[in-house]
Amino acid sequence: MNIMDIRQMFPILHQEVNGSPLVYLDSAATSQKPIQVIEAIDSYYRQYNSNVHRGVHTLGTKATDGYEGAREKVRKFINAKSTEEVIFTRGTTTSLNTVAASYARANLQEGDEIVISYMEHHSNIIPWQQVAKATGAILKYLPLQEDGTISLEDVKNTVTDQTKIVSIMHVSNVLGVINPIKEIAQIAHQHGAVMVVDGAQSAPHMKVDVQDLDCDFFAMSGHKMCGPTGIGILYGKKQLLENMEPIEFGGEMIDFVGLQESTWKELPWKFEGGTPIIAGAIGLGAAIDFLEEIGRDNIEAHEHKLAAYAMEQMSAIEGMTIFGPKDASKKAGVVTFNIDEVHPHDVATVLDADGIAVRAGHHCAQPLMKWLKVSSTARASFYLYNSEEDIDRLVQGLVKTKEYFSDVF
Repeated sequence: MNIMDIRQMFPILHQEVNGSPLVYLDSAATSQKPIQVIEAIDSYYRQYNSNVHRGVHTLGTKATDGYEGAREKVRKFINAKSTEEVIFTRGTTTSLNTVAASYARANLQEGDEIVISYMEHHSNIIPWQQVAKATGAILKYLPLQEDGTISLEDVKNTVTDQTKIVSIMHVSNVLGVINPIKEIAQIAHQHGAVMVVDGAQSAPHMKVDVQDLDCDFFAMSGHKMCGPTGIGILYGKKQLLENMEPIEFGGEMIDFVGLQESTWKELPWKFEGGTPIIAGAIGLGAAIDFLEEIGRDNIEAHEHKLAAYAMEQMSAIEGMTIFGPKDASKKAGVVTFNIDEVHPHDVATVLDADGIAVRAGHHCAQPLMKWLKVSSTARASFYLYNSEEDIDRLVQGLVKTKEYFSDVF
């Protein structure tokens, strides 16, 4: 990977923020977009903007080809068996809510168990809380090891024959932990449970093979993988999706509408009511082309290298606490930290004054913050366009931050 060549493809990175060159270290929240994605969306709106599936005119046909072509690219990207198993949604949150509202509410009853972990993003907590309230199911949490990882022994001790759903994030957006999804899925299936995976933080950064993982559902977002906002994917095994009811009703997802009854289209369209996210899908397809050209193995190796370098450099700062595994090979390109006596929001504010963008707050993971015994943290997250020089700027900024607040107090 030639980082300088890659950076040239991202127009937003070539600017100054507050008088300093931008260092963008918030890709876990949303990634930046390469020119290929921007041009693909622009081309759709400029040259063949039209609705899909409904017309036989030239623009409609070209738009449909672009939309369904993007679905095939997603299928290959995650190695689904069929495009019937690839549903376009608004993002990971919508995908997880679809599973909870359609599959879980129809299949769970009082006393059944849902198993998640303390590290989950709120999008993989709140839907299951609501399912538990509606059905009488019991929501259980996997304990975490001291470094924030999940032990398979704990999975075996937590998942029982009463467990109907296990829903775990593939990669933690706070700790960077890469969870053993394949092994967790095996344990879930041994007890007859369905395995749901929040893949928002894994799909952009590493190869994902849903057949190898043997997960039953997999959710992901386009905006975290160089694609546009407002587009996501729900993968589901065909036999499960076929038995699920759609949760949105209207145009496009119907087969026949009578005065009193209606029937649904076949997969995947029965879950895509209304005018779909056409430009978003086309942009996502362009993002997949971009990532595949660079190579996800290359991206993953690059991020492991950056994470190791960042933890090494940041650990030398007195008063620095880094959360999660200390072994960079066990985590993605995320380093979450606090500096003694300095609030994370103050850290982020001082860094921003020097053009360095990091995230501060609870990162939509309040149960994990409670487990860590903190109210909030700062987070630097890396992607294919970041370099060791970006981390050097971060470390310099953190030293400056610490010195500033030492002088103040």
